Formats: sequence, structure tokens, C-alpha cells
Amino acid sequence: MADTVRASHILLMYKGSMRSTADRSREEALEQITALKSEVDGGADFDQLALAHSDCPSGRQGGDLGSFGQGTMVKAFEDAAFNLDVNSVSDVVETDFGYHLILRTG
Repeated sequence: MADTVRASHILLMYKGSMRSTADRSREEALEQITALKSEVDGGADFDQLALAHSDCPSGRQGGDLGSFGQGTMVKAFEDAAFNLDVNSVSDVVETDFGYHLILRTG
């Protein structure tokens, strides 16, 4: 397993998720992130979807989080990112921050 990975993500927060400013319910966030996953699977540009939809400040850079090592991110996010092949997109991942789609870029 690699020591570091590079990844981008789309984050949809919901009422009650950590640091959330979102008004959507948990169910609405799941519905929306699932629809975004379908768009990505259908060939939509991940960077553009992150720019348009992500609640994370990284969305302004197409979701790019840069490179990070083990122990940097919350466990569920890190496990998903490190287990992806380069240029692969995760299934929906839930953390305390909300729902994520993760694209491993390196």
C-alpha cells in the first residue's frame, strides 16, 4: 500500500453533520450524492461536479485535496482513498462531515 495518496472529493454536508452549514436533511444529502455518483459513472467531469456541488472549500479547486498520508484524514475517508486505484471513484462514503465521493488522482 502506498504511503501517500492524492485525491479529490465531493462533500455534501447535512443538518447535524460536523461543521455543517447545510440546510439539507441527511436523507436529502444521500439522495443528492447518489445522483452525483450516477453522473460520474456516466462520464460527467468530477472536477466540474465538485465545483458546482461540494460543500468543502476544496470544491473551488475541483475537489482537489492534494496528497496526504495515513492518519491525516478521518478513518472511513482514508480507508476508501487508500483502497482505490488511481483514477477510480469511490462509492458513497459517510463520515462525521457528511457524504463523500472520492476520486483518487495519485
